[in-house]
Amino acid sequence: MKSTALSHVHQALGAKMVPFAGYNMPVSYEGVNIEHQTVREGVGVFDVSHMGEFLIEGPSALDLIQRVTSNDAAKLVDGQAQYSCLPNNQGGIVDDLIVYRLNSEKWLLVVNASNIEKDWEWISSHNTSGAQMRNISDDFSLLAIQGPKAAQAMQALTSVDLESIKFYTFEVADFAGIDYAIISATGYTGSGGFEIYCKNSEVEQVWNKVMEAGADYGIKPIGLAARDTLRLEMGYCLYGNDIDDTTSPLEAGLGWITKFTKDFVNSEQLAAEKAAGITNRLVAFEMQQKAIPRKDYAILDIDGNSIGRVTSGTMSPSLGRGIGMGYVPAAMKAVGTEIQIQIRKKAVPATIVKLPFYKG
Repeated sequence: MKSTALSHVHQALGAKMVPFAGYNMPVSYEGVNIEHQTVREGVGVFDVSHMGEFLIEGPSALDLIQRVTSNDAAKLVDGQAQYSCLPNNQGGIVDDLIVYRLNSEKWLLVVNASNIEKDWEWISSHNTSGAQMRNISDDFSLLAIQGPKAAQAMQALTSVDLESIKFYTFEVADFAGIDYAIISATGYTGSGGFEIYCKNSEVEQVWNKVMEAGADYGIKPIGLAARDTLRLEMGYCLYGNDIDDTTSPLEAGLGWITKFTKDFVNSEQLAAEKAAGITNRLVAFEMQQKAIPRKDYAILDIDGNSIGRVTSGTMSPSLGRGIGMGYVPAAMKAVGTEIQIQIRKKAVPATIVKLPFYKG
């Protein structure tokens, strides 16, 4: 099992450590509800250095990215990022990722930790025009500083105006005493904030300065459990739960990152699927009684017939009720549709709702 450059710091802080995507990661420190509310109301910092980073460079870099990703990276200018996915040849998704344009011939792809090797092999297999590829995952660390007070708390650490870094843009600038860090606003929590990419040799210094700068703002370290409840309240997909090698991006509600204005892997089949009409749809639901939906629980119609399964579920710390997502027949996707979730021997009523669950 791998460790991040900060694993010893988390252990010293008393974090509960668990295996996650091949890494020894902090799942919680004080408890998921406390950590969740810290991010919603103030500022918290996550170590997400397990994520994968690939550099794609050269004159044919954009051509490769356009071929393997579903979104249109040609629309990006320097300093912009884009959410996208890697379609496979069977109508599913190899992974979801973020594409960063450093310049016209230098791009950074940030992928999920559990898929680093798979993604690298997949992208490499389509690199027929000689783009230069470097897997820098083991050399770089990533901190996510999230919450409404993040910009104010971190401003003293950089010469860049953090408030000017809009959602899905980034700066390469000084931060916490290091000359070159990527400071991006591509958060996964819905409460604003920044991600800091730096070298492993620099991250402990950055972590310490972040904690020091945030002390007056109540900053706390946050574990992966709260990261999951925060992203679910926003309705953000988690690879391995809501999307995987068998789920269509169109069925997952990711049509907005599936651009048929260009050719990409499996684009013809996905276009045909769109034209024919999708049969299943990822929906969001709220429980109508005190109950917690969990992954793989059956979704039933009001007559008790099984119509799908829960892909993500939790007790929402912000809302105080059970929330979840799952796939149902497209004919039943309408907001307000009444369904049931099979929890042990009981069918508990729920209602399909519009995302996000948390409105801020």
